[in-house]
Amino acid sequence: MIFKRVGEGRPYPDHGLSDKGWADVPPRQVRLDQLVTTKDTLQLATLLDEDSTFFGDLFAHVVEWKGEYYLETGLHRALRAALQQRNVLHARVVAVQG
Repeated sequence: MIFKRVGEGRPYPDHGLSDKGWADVPPRQVRLDQLVTTKDTLQLATLLDEDSTFFGDLFAHVVEWKGEYYLETGLHRALRAALQQRNVLHARVVAVQG
């Protein structure tokens, strides 16, 4: 199994972070098997593109809410890491209270 669970949508409240706000969050490693996805589809061309940074940020965005880690952006990066047999992803993680 790559992810803890494949989800649809964001069950957590709005975190209110802009792109600038995310950029201020330092990246850290997150295990792929701890992540719950918020999307269940991706663009295959994005996954296979070696130069893709998909909307600019080099790191995935993860929201920690109620003890779960939700992969908000970076699904293609996470799958690429799994295909390269890595079990961690560098991501910006923000905790949301709710």
